[in-house]
Amino acid sequence: MTALLDIPFTVAGEQKTLRDYPATAYLLVNTASRCGFTPQYAGLQELYTTYAEQGLVVLTFPCNQFGQQEPGTREDIAAFCEKRFHVTFPIADKIDVKGAQAHPLFVQLTQQARGLLGSRVIKWNFTKFLLDAQGQPMKRFGPLVKPEQLSADIQQVLR
Repeated sequence: MTALLDIPFTVAGEQKTLRDYPATAYLLVNTASRCGFTPQYAGLQELYTTYAEQGLVVLTFPCNQFGQQEPGTREDIAAFCEKRFHVTFPIADKIDVKGAQAHPLFVQLTQQARGLLGSRVIKWNFTKFLLDAQGQPMKRFGPLVKPEQLSADIQQVLR
């Protein structure tokens, strides 16, 4: 099994891994621009602004698997996030997070960090995974958990 830090994904068409974003803590989130949880982008940006200097990297992974709520191109998504939420953290190119075409990063995340009642499947947009500097999943948060509720957990990983 490839370490989470070494699994490739793309950002703005360029292949990256988490190692390209050295951090003390990573917050990985599957997102969508037309979802009821989309305003969480503002909270994710606030976390990034608050904790980036201490070593937090926020990375979002747009996904169109839940209610077709992310139909745009990577350019559309980036422009929307920048204009509406002033996002400055990296936004990966659109991926699948479940099913036969699920991106390997999310396959491993869901195997290592289970959801409510031990579930492995991501059930909706804005599921969040908090990882330590070695890429070990520390905690998984469902869509109903708002970014502003993550500060204590993030601070604990940053220590």
